[in-house]
Amino acid sequence: MRKFSCILSIILLFSLFLLYLACILQVTINYLLGNLGKKYSNTVGVVDLGGGSVQMAYAISETDAAKAPRLSDGEDTYVKEMFLMGTKYYLYVHSYLHYGLLAARAEMLDASEDSTNPCILAGYDGVYEYGGKDHKASASPSGSNMEECRRLALNALKVNESTCTHMKCTFGGIWNGGGGDGQKNMFVASFFFDRAAQAGFVDSTVPAAKVQPSDFENAAKRACETELENAKSIYSSVDDNDLPYICMDLVYQYTLLVDGFGKSFALERVVKVH
Repeated sequence: MRKFSCILSIILLFSLFLLYLACILQVTINYLLGNLGKKYSNTVGVVDLGGGSVQMAYAISETDAAKAPRLSDGEDTYVKEMFLMGTKYYLYVHSYLHYGLLAARAEMLDASEDSTNPCILAGYDGVYEYGGKDHKASASPSGSNMEECRRLALNALKVNESTCTHMKCTFGGIWNGGGGDGQKNMFVASFFFDRAAQAGFVDSTVPAAKVQPSDFENAAKRACETELENAKSIYSSVDDNDLPYICMDLVYQYTLLVDGFGKSFALERVVKVH
């Protein structure tokens, strides 16, 4: 029992650390843009896609902040009050644990209805290791298929499950902060930038670039039409261990943007985070 409590404490501390990083990233970007001190509607929000989780942070209205759901003991609040450059902000911050890019691979592989997976590039038959567990990763005879892969991504995000007990949710039954003006310009980072650069629609040498969800969609379509034997010549900067999953990764990112975070989420730029 003591060991279990220790594990829960570690998970909680790690979650708090991720929330802290999301806050810092949102504040830093808005500082660099000269937005701090202005109305919350003039700020930008951020989504940081890591391997095990994805964090979202954006400023919301005082009215929406007052509607934040009460969480059980031990859980961190959805809203942080911050006083920056003479202005009070209500910052929606949430870490979606187990929805990071690498964690999503495991979910999408396990969601396959047979021994093959429509997200894996044609020609690959192997095992994906994540979380101390092996996950079968074999291409279907017809190769990867974006639409079928999208279905697995939707299942992984649980967007069609009726678990939302709040007025507005993103995915997995999580309150979305109410949306609003703070979401009208969203910056995405980390794995979003990495895959965008590797797919060729963002220059890897620039710190930020304007993108749209359709850029990820088009890149996913191209990746899912690629066979493993040709993948390295197209995606030369992708690690060999990641090549079989390039279709899966881009499909998941596109699905996360358009279905996970929903219509109120307006993508503006992808940024590099060191």
